[in-house]
Amino acid sequence: MSWHRYDPARRHLILTLHVQPNARRNEVAGPHGDALKVRIAAPAVDNQANAALIEFLAERLGVPRSRIAIRHGTTGRRKIVEIAGGPETLGQLEKLARS
Repeated sequence: MSWHRYDPARRHLILTLHVQPNARRNEVAGPHGDALKVRIAAPAVDNQANAALIEFLAERLGVPRSRIAIRHGTTGRRKIVEIAGGPETLGQLEKLARS
């Protein structure tokens, strides 16, 4: 199973992420089982790490924060994130994963 899939009918990306809060910096760390590991510098208190994750993804993918939502896993490390966007967003995501 891949860590991302694209729904062309809804024009949405669905990502499976393993998020590590309290990291030195925000970065993509690479594959982690069937998820993509993302390190976030913010602590996992008061929703700070979730907000920082959304900001990081929005900035790197070139989409507004309002188009990104954490659908499952807001209190855990494993998260399902949904991003509204077309095939160009998928291309940006694949570049991000390679960086």
